[in-house]
Amino acid sequence: MMIAGHQPNYLPYLGFFHKMAQVDTFVIVDNVQFVKRGPFGWMHRNKIRTQEGWVWLTVPVLTKGKYTQKIMDVHINNALPWRRKHWKSIWLNYQKAPYFDRYADFFHETYNREWEKLSDLNETLILYIKEALGIKTRVLKASDLGVEGKATELIVDVCVKLGADRYMHGIHGKDYVDVNQMQEKGIESLFQEFHHPQYRQLHEPFMPSMSTIDLLFNEGERSLEILLGSAISCQT
Repeated sequence: MMIAGHQPNYLPYLGFFHKMAQVDTFVIVDNVQFVKRGPFGWMHRNKIRTQEGWVWLTVPVLTKGKYTQKIMDVHINNALPWRRKHWKSIWLNYQKAPYFDRYADFFHETYNREWEKLSDLNETLILYIKEALGIKTRVLKASDLGVEGKATELIVDVCVKLGADRYMHGIHGKDYVDVNQMQEKGIESLFQEFHHPQYRQLHEPFMPSMSTIDLLFNEGERSLEILLGSAISCQT
């Protein structure tokens, strides 16, 4: 069995779901430290396409004095009107997209709900986008599995817990994973090779690395075919 995992990003980009679609089980890694910036700083923000280019959608979170808190413990700062702003931005920029009406009700309802924890919001969005794309992969949460450790130790623990013999790492996996340690446990490491597909957007020129909702709103039921058809699966 092959598995993969990733922190629960907010409205993730295509590479997130590309990796999810290629494995048997995908683990939402919500029991590691929350990171606000850098290559892992996508847990509370992402990009959407606009007529002028792109803009951030950022969920305000409470981090003062909580710099080592785990993702599953991060609370949203609801003193700021982020939900109204995010829905307004999505509606204004995608209302004319070919498939916007197909998915709009879910997002409208989601941004009308009150959210206390970031991980709950992100998980809800991730699971909906997964279903909208037609991905059949089983999704679990690390916090529900009782796994522990950091980096390679955590990955090994997850694999052992689930009985997996292969693990697909993301593009940053080579920066921290100990492949030899995994091999000693009988786990083969594979590394995702994601080539961003080009698809129609409302505005030109094409801009990659937007939230996956950009693909869904513009391509509808063709989204998964586009996502996987233009990507190389993986390399050992």
